[in-house]
Amino acid sequence: MDIRNGVFPTMITPFNEKREIDYTALGEYVEWLIGHGVQGLFAVCQSSEMFALSLEERVQLAKFVAEKAAGRVQVIASGHISDMISDQMEEIRRISFNGIDAFVLVSNRLAAADESEEVWKRNAEMILSAVPDVSFGIYECPYPYKRLLSPELLKWCAETGRFFFLKDTCCDPQQLEAKLDAVRGTRLKLFNANAATLLKSLDMGAAGYSGVMANFHPDLYVRLLELHRGDAAEAVRLQQFLGLASAVERQPYPLNAKYHLSLEGLSIGLHGRSGGHVDLSASMMLEIEQLRGMEQQIREMFHLHTF
Repeated sequence: MDIRNGVFPTMITPFNEKREIDYTALGEYVEWLIGHGVQGLFAVCQSSEMFALSLEERVQLAKFVAEKAAGRVQVIASGHISDMISDQMEEIRRISFNGIDAFVLVSNRLAAADESEEVWKRNAEMILSAVPDVSFGIYECPYPYKRLLSPELLKWCAETGRFFFLKDTCCDPQQLEAKLDAVRGTRLKLFNANAATLLKSLDMGAAGYSGVMANFHPDLYVRLLELHRGDAAEAVRLQQFLGLASAVERQPYPLNAKYHLSLEGLSIGLHGRSGGHVDLSASMMLEIEQLRGMEQQIREMFHLHTF
């Protein structure tokens, strides 16, 4: 088992007016992401509103994405939201056996905020023993609380031989460097979720990007990784746009991503189950429209296909 280097968008979930999963729109979205050159898909994550989905919906969501991708890209999935370890094992078993490449554990589910990393390890060992045929990733999800893994714990994970992916959310170059040093030479790869520190982390050995902005312009992240391997000066120029553009994350998300995708011609409505009654203001919509216009100019600047 190896996770490919590259871009793994954190997928949103389209809903219809009845707040049911819209699988027609989801199929369009999978094709849109693959058409923009990504190397993998991260399904059933926080961007997917997984905390508002039933277990059956999480299972079906992972299954649909894996079947639609049909081996063209790797598919990893979480859906790991329960408090009790026994319930978590049920989630892992049911979601994993649907054609995904790895099940992504949420770091804050294995120990409470006031519990030690030893507790985390003991719970991880129970899970690894219970499902010996499953490959794992880890997601430092900020909800319901953010639990960042120490370099020491990350090294322990790598040495089990069962963990292959980390979606890192520390957003700090020093911490990124320490984590990358801890897993260097192992098969556990770090994917940065933060756009502003992405190029720095690639210089340190990160494997790619797995963040919300890949729902806006995934091809530009793919291009950054290509430039990083061959044209450092151009990579810096593109990084400057990507870091600034990521300020749109401060808008209501994933609603803003759904609006952007609708501008791309996908039949994705502005429906969701999380975020209460938060809506996009008229000025927020204009910001997204203007961002989309800038994306087209950046594509022309870097000789990319204009969508």
